[in-house]
Amino acid sequence: MKPTILIFSGILCIGCGTPKKSDTASVKPLMDKRIEAITLLGDTLFSVQPTNLGAIEKYEKAKSDFDADPQNIDNIIWYGRRTAYLGRYQDAIEVYTEGIKSHPDNARLYRHRGHRYISTRQYDNAILDFERAAELIIGTPNQIEEDGIPNAQNKPISSLHGNIYYHLALTYYLKNDLENAERVYQKRITTHQNDDNTVSAGHWHYMTLRRLGKKSDAEAIISNIGPELEVIENMHYHNICLFYKGELEEGDLTMTHKNGSINEVFLYGLGNWYLYEKNDKITARKHFNRLIKEGNKASFAYLAAEADLERGLVN
Repeated sequence: MKPTILIFSGILCIGCGTPKKSDTASVKPLMDKRIEAITLLGDTLFSVQPTNLGAIEKYEKAKSDFDADPQNIDNIIWYGRRTAYLGRYQDAIEVYTEGIKSHPDNARLYRHRGHRYISTRQYDNAILDFERAAELIIGTPNQIEEDGIPNAQNKPISSLHGNIYYHLALTYYLKNDLENAERVYQKRITTHQNDDNTVSAGHWHYMTLRRLGKKSDAEAIISNIGPELEVIENMHYHNICLFYKGELEEGDLTMTHKNGSINEVFLYGLGNWYLYEKNDKITARKHFNRLIKEGNKASFAYLAAEADLERGLVN
């Protein structure tokens, strides 16, 4: 299979052009091409030269803060996050790993490193990190996690506890360990703080239960999801849940965004629906293959389709 180049939607700005000459010095450390991951289907994913100068400036600010005080937890986390937003996942993992050496009992470091283990298809390592983070938050108050890429209302929608359980359950799902995924999604329910959390976790929890053959339990999970919810950024998760409930038709799910990119949530969710509702592997495979061909290789829907195709689920 031919190597592919990893494109990070929302991070790399196509059409921004190459950096101006005056920006060369700041961009230079990020220009080298390197392998970030090998997909489950055997594709080689390379880092690419960042062109979004705003993202680069935020990265350099985070790096400057880190260099000034490398033991500060917030500095470590934001340096790692800004590095990952530029597609430098392996570098971000290294930042968190060094931070864990100094702060071995900090759940936030394991939570963020685990996320980047997911991005690089190191699922066993991700599970170890998220399970460790879950242990460390027992008996501690939850806290809001600031968004690295703020939504339209500039209102953070996720929390530390919620993100740990969400990503841990997702990783079990990617490993096809559905019983453990269901166990963790049950914990995730207790951390829902807004409608965005309800629809995002509801989508993955519903699919997990459907694959376990627990249709009535799956329907109960999304029973409280209606069109009246105030969803800020997870509109696609919201709409696919309404489709599962029969409140939207397949024709209501637009597979292509206005900018020409595909809607990965719809493609994966609909492909699954054809699989477990219709036992139609041909249509499911069509949706999964399109996702693999056109999708963002770092998205969770892409990772899930990749894992399903690798294990021959739709063959």
